Amino acid sequence: MTPLANLRGTARVIEANLSAAKLAGANLSGAKLTRCHLARADLRGANLTDSDLTGADLSGANLSGAELSGAKLDGTLLAK
Repeated sequence: MTPLANLRGTARVIEANLSAAKLAGANLSGAKLTRCHLARADLRGANLTDSDLTGADLSGANLSGAELSGAKLDGTLLAK
């Protein structure tokens, strides 16, 4: 899978509505996605290593093959 975007360590998105976003293969390692609405987002194969997903809504998101090692998931909603 060719990465969609390389936002490694540069993305700082807080409380954004990214529902149903197409982020398959994106490099979001180290990204700050605090309290973002990512419900139904396509994150297949995305690199979320060391990202901050504190309080994010990932309900219904496709996380198949996504790398989440070291990610902060405090208060993250994974299912409704």
